[in-house]
Amino acid sequence: MPLERAGGVLSGALNAGLPTGLQAEELFDAIVESPGVRIERIVSTGQATPDGDWYDQSRDEFVLLVSGAARLRIDGESRDRDLEPGDWLLLPAHCRHRVTWTQVAPPTIWLVVHFDAAPGGPGDKE
Repeated sequence: MPLERAGGVLSGALNAGLPTGLQAEELFDAIVESPGVRIERIVSTGQATPDGDWYDQSRDEFVLLVSGAARLRIDGESRDRDLEPGDWLLLPAHCRHRVTWTQVAPPTIWLVVHFDAAPGGPGDKE
């Protein structure tokens, strides 16, 4: 994903540089990375988390489905969550989850923000 910098302002387009058709792997593009936060675009074209595998991350994660469609399973829930453009989730650190399906075409685009929770914030476990 091409990023441009002009006068200290960084810009880009989430729908730029998209693959066509099924790809072997998801595409991960870091937009911003600094201590305490990482913002990335993920492009999926039919990928899913392998059976038996779960994401279990040490940071809180805000996930926005920008385009396409996906299904996500959260550990302990009885069924998948269907996600459409505009749907978002705030997954606290160590909330085990997995992607069970993504739309191939047009590609599924995610905007993901990994961040360290502020004490007393929505992701704080205390």
